[in-house]
Amino acid sequence: MTERDAITRMQRGDISGLSVIVAQYQLKAVRTATLITRDKALAEDVVQSTFIRIYKKIHQFDIQRPFEPWFMRSVVNAAISATRKHSKVLSLHDNAGDDVTFEELLQDEDGTPADKLETAAQRERVRQALDALSPEQRAAVVMRYYLDMSEAEMADEMDTPKGTVKWRLHQARKRLRGLLSGRARNRTEVING
Repeated sequence: MTERDAITRMQRGDISGLSVIVAQYQLKAVRTATLITRDKALAEDVVQSTFIRIYKKIHQFDIQRPFEPWFMRSVVNAAISATRKHSKVLSLHDNAGDDVTFEELLQDEDGTPADKLETAAQRERVRQALDALSPEQRAAVVMRYYLDMSEAEMADEMDTPKGTVKWRLHQARKRLRGLLSGRARNRTEVING
């Protein structure tokens, strides 16, 4: 069954189309939500709720438009809302034994052991820097650099002025640069002692 057939079935009230949509988008949606919420369990809840919500609202979807941006916008918005509700700092580290860490989300299978060690250290610095961003800034970074959306697409999908999207990205990049360059300077100072 194609995505379009699945959507048409859901619009007619046939829930069987939802399984096709879940199979196609679940992994990307959970990864996106995890990058925003910093909590895999919360991200899974967000995605599950989003699938249910889109099934209930699928009649509002225009079948002539691409489905993925409409769906991912719902995931991003739900992840931002969930992060606001769970305002305490949440870890991406594997404390329960089955959570996926940020490093695993961005894992690269190629490279020497030394490359992998440096990459792991770099990922940890980036993860810590991303954790310092607001949920809205983190969402902007995820949408732009993980979902590969243009600023215009982001503005359209978030129903936000393009200027606001540009500002969030600018502020997020500025803060990331400061955090990452500060860590690099601190590391160099310790090494040069």
